[in-house]
Amino acid sequence: MAHGGFLRVDQAESNTRMQPVVEPNAGSQSRIVVAGAGSIGCYTGGCLALAGRNVTLLLRERLAVPISRYGLRVRDLGGVECLVPQELLTLETNPKKALLKADIVLVTVKAGATPEMADLIARYVPDGAAIVSLQNGIGNDRTLSTRLGNGFKVIPGMVPFNVVQKHDKEGVCVQRATSGTILIGDTLPGLADQLNVEAYPVAAHPNMSGVMWSKLVLNMNNALNALSGLPLVEELSDPLWRNLLAAQMDEALTAIRSANIGLARIEGVNPKLIPFALRLPTPLFKLVARRMLDIDPAARSSMWEDFEQGRATEIDHLQGAVIDLAREFGLSAPISERVVALVKEREKDGRQSTRVSPDEIAGDAEQ
Repeated sequence: MAHGGFLRVDQAESNTRMQPVVEPNAGSQSRIVVAGAGSIGCYTGGCLALAGRNVTLLLRERLAVPISRYGLRVRDLGGVECLVPQELLTLETNPKKALLKADIVLVTVKAGATPEMADLIARYVPDGAAIVSLQNGIGNDRTLSTRLGNGFKVIPGMVPFNVVQKHDKEGVCVQRATSGTILIGDTLPGLADQLNVEAYPVAAHPNMSGVMWSKLVLNMNNALNALSGLPLVEELSDPLWRNLLAAQMDEALTAIRSANIGLARIEGVNPKLIPFALRLPTPLFKLVARRMLDIDPAARSSMWEDFEQGRATEIDHLQGAVIDLAREFGLSAPISERVVALVKEREKDGRQSTRVSPDEIAGDAEQ
């Protein structure tokens, strides 16, 4: 094994076997900081480091300690697992040390932490750096732009896939659970090419507002999955949950249409057609939506993970954004309002709260 080489875990062997994969790309020396490296951020940083990028993870100590000891394992959707050795990643828990010389900052914190991260970026990151929001919800790029001013290039981004974080005796593994290509704004030529690496596809897109609202429509299931407590595949195989999700998406699409927002296709899918597909009989739905169900059988939404970890959720930037948009045009979104209320109750009660059924949500919303 060459010192500093890239290692692939060969799953076909009964004993884990490491093999060299590729050599670093010496031409990609921009200093990339992943700010707020949790599941998505560690997967992002791990893939970029394996491709030879100069990567620093700004992360919490609970992740920094095992990664510094064992390295970071990155597993793609096909099950191929690579070990990112400690020497290929810079780990920092101190924002100043992480951000001081950044050329590109990939913001992966929860939406509620965006103002705080923006202030840290303004304090420590050199002027002219590219700041890419790879966050859920609507408005994170606006928050960054407002707080940072004209000295930075703020670029919206959208990550379409889930990442599952696992801890075991071999340290930390971040596993991509669903498919899709990351989209970022096209305002900085060459940036997408620099970030586009194996197992982490990135492309530029001219209509990021449409992309972000389309992603929000798809993300309406984030909270439902968390409240159900079920794996995504099991939840989406239940017609009751699918019908509730379709009704919730209808609320979002009605508000979006009233605002005259042009939605963008994501992975070739028109979000306006998804409610129709969700209402199909289960056998037909599984046939039509097989790509939607082609995910890790144990995968759950990021909000479910927030519940498990006792963290604040992004509900105000998901269903909350739909409610705000609907009210702006004199519309109501009762299912979204009920979901927000239930999520906030769960945030207060902690992880021991009981699961809810789709009937409980729909019934209360109709009252």
